[in-house]
Amino acid sequence: MPVHSESLPHGASGRTARDVAAWLALRGYPVHPLAPGAKTPAQNCPDCRAGQHPPQECPCHARGRWCHGFHAATTDVPTLLRWWETEPDFGVGVSCGPARLVVIDVDAHPAPLPDRGRLLPGIPVDDRVDLTGLQSGFDTLALLAAFRSRPNPCEDTSTLRVRTPSGGMHIWYRAPKDGPRFRSSSGSSPKVALAWQVDVRSVGGYIVAPATRTAAGVYEALPGARLPAPLPLWLTAELTRTGHSVEEAPAKPPGGPVAARQRLPQVQGPQARARAGQRVLAPLVDEVRACAASPAGTAFSEKLNRAAFTAGGLAAAGHFDPEECRRLLLDAADHARPHQPRRNRLIVETGLLAGSHRPIHPKERP
Repeated sequence: MPVHSESLPHGASGRTARDVAAWLALRGYPVHPLAPGAKTPAQNCPDCRAGQHPPQECPCHARGRWCHGFHAATTDVPTLLRWWETEPDFGVGVSCGPARLVVIDVDAHPAPLPDRGRLLPGIPVDDRVDLTGLQSGFDTLALLAAFRSRPNPCEDTSTLRVRTPSGGMHIWYRAPKDGPRFRSSSGSSPKVALAWQVDVRSVGGYIVAPATRTAAGVYEALPGARLPAPLPLWLTAELTRTGHSVEEAPAKPPGGPVAARQRLPQVQGPQARARAGQRVLAPLVDEVRACAASPAGTAFSEKLNRAAFTAGGLAAAGHFDPEECRRLLLDAADHARPHQPRRNRLIVETGLLAGSHRPIHPKERP
């Protein structure tokens, strides 16, 4: 299945889906096959086709076979090559969770416009905002970025972007190893969603890789970077705000005194510290942001100072990067009080400095 070299990730050694699969696996992205001509995982044993057994009971994995989609994803290149020798027309799927990928999946499907409250979950869209022409995820993601005064991710050439056959876009980002993890979601979900017609592919999901061909067309990499860039801080905050955060359970050791001793570093590592800090700081930042609902009488300065002082202490204890804290606080402050950016910055800088002299060590739990 030859494809144009410009639609392959930079550095791929050939023009087939097999080459792309190997290229991704060598860079640490677990890969699994997609059914020829489709964007759904390839099935294998008869029981799986009938949906009669769970992944952990599937005999295919022990035999080195694909099955159950991203549950079979691997970075073992010889295994992948064997799979593609069996079926050269397989497409390429990437398991997002193990790869720490957060892919913003922008849809452009014809659909009736929902109620204003569903466009940007948790953010009221004023009746004075003209929604004429708004018809897809491209519009709602641009609206969210504009609301936060941030660049539109659809135009982010610093990261891998893929045009889908249906006219949508996949925007690939990489979550930090010591940061929070995020769940997958659908833009039409009434419970957890980033924006209308904007899906999230992360833990518990997979994404179709560039060069995969379906009956509708080819997934093509757009001009710009060929590898995922770090997830922007403001999108990290939005995913946290909209309920995408995932709490990871620690792996259970096989038992015995040695296993028990090995558990402690896993729980108290950088990822646990980041989660502990997030639990303390996020509610305080939310309080600052919520002040936007009223121009006065909300104790805005006190709330911002408390959040900045806490952020300074958490950063001093190694739970956050100081610059990321600063940007997050200023973003929340300028959202709530956009008419006083200089005062906002003064409160933030003063609070961060004061807090940095008193490190905060919240209880770290997985």
